Amino acid sequence: MAVNCFKCRHFFTTWDANHPRGCRAYQFKTRELPSALVKRSSGVECLKFEPKQLEGHNK
Repeated sequence: MAVNCFKCRHFFTTWDANHPRGCRAYQFKTRELPSALVKRSSGVECLKFEPKQLEGHNK
């Protein structure tokens, strides 16, 4: 199953129009979803995925 970057605590949006998405865990910015770039480059799903902590939830 593919990793959903939008639900990962390391994902962020940038102001860079050429590289609008980023990953703090791997420290890069990209045009595509970071998990797609990791999969394409390494052949494995992202190993740094961590679910976001939602405010008011203790999980």
